[in-house]
Amino acid sequence: MAKDPTGKNTSGRGQRELKVKVKTARGRTLSSTRWLQRQLNDPYVKRAQAEGYRGRAAFKILELDEKFRFLVPGARVVDLGCAPGGWCQVAVKRVNALGEKSGKAVGTVLGIDLQEVDQIPGADLHVLDFLAEGADEQVKAWLGGKADVVMSDMAASSSGHKQTDHLRIISLCEAAAYFAFDVLEEGGTFAAKVLAGGAEGELQKILKQRFAKVANVKPPASRADSSEKFVVATGFRGVAAREDAASE
Repeated sequence: MAKDPTGKNTSGRGQRELKVKVKTARGRTLSSTRWLQRQLNDPYVKRAQAEGYRGRAAFKILELDEKFRFLVPGARVVDLGCAPGGWCQVAVKRVNALGEKSGKAVGTVLGIDLQEVDQIPGADLHVLDFLAEGADEQVKAWLGGKADVVMSDMAASSSGHKQTDHLRIISLCEAAAYFAFDVLEEGGTFAAKVLAGGAEGELQKILKQRFAKVANVKPPASRADSSEKFVVATGFRGVAAREDAASE
């Protein structure tokens, strides 16, 4: 039986929701009109509003965690480029950062971003450039140790040139991966957004050297017309893997 992201049955006559149509207003471009219409008709946007998440992207990490189960109670999580905070909201619940799950270990959620983000109960949010010198040590100090999960939904600012933007995002994801190598506990997980294409080959190679398993996934919440996908690398091999890779 077919269901939409809200969990409601969508099969049969009379079940289909009417789509909201947006007229092109003065001062609004056709592309912005299309974007607005897509937002108004997006079931994930509606579900995010209903469930109190700060954006539909929250469901991407929810779906990834449903598949790979890395946000477990007691885990220490770092969210790179955490604005607006949807991924942190999900992590807080999953790792039991507020201690609401009786008898379960209490986790830690640390979010960092270049801009200030409105506080989230159960999450520790800071303004920090993860590329800055000493950022890895600062993060470990805030955590009180190494992380079990480093995750990133970051995207470089758009230049309007598809190939350039693709390379920028791959470069950003590589930088996030190297940051993860410095802060992850052995056995940890790295989950990040990339773009489908040929430029991420080197990133895949790097991750396969340092993690037991590397999977590439496009969760249902990722729009079908988007070229984004997510890499989930599990079973971090730790310092020994870095030393072996350096000697090759």
